[in-house]
Amino acid sequence: MAAKASSTTDETTPTFEHAMERLENIVQEMEADQLPLEKLIARFEEGVKLVGLCSERLTAAEQRIRIIARNAEGKLKLEPFEENEDSANG
Repeated sequence: MAAKASSTTDETTPTFEHAMERLENIVQEMEADQLPLEKLIARFEEGVKLVGLCSERLTAAEQRIRIIARNAEGKLKLEPFEENEDSANG
């Protein structure tokens, strides 16, 4: 059986994109207001876990960006990641 290419080290952990897609689905299900309380709670718990996973992945990506940033001499230089205000609002 061929190994499936994955951006994660754990085959059971979803990728960032899959986690975000699942979060969107969970929000839609919860907003539809048609789930019983127990399923709402289960979806909420799943959503909290996925938010944590996404947060970890974004933090790791930010760290990689900092490492890649180099100063003029070619030495590694850690620079804070600053989101452009235009992209943050739009």
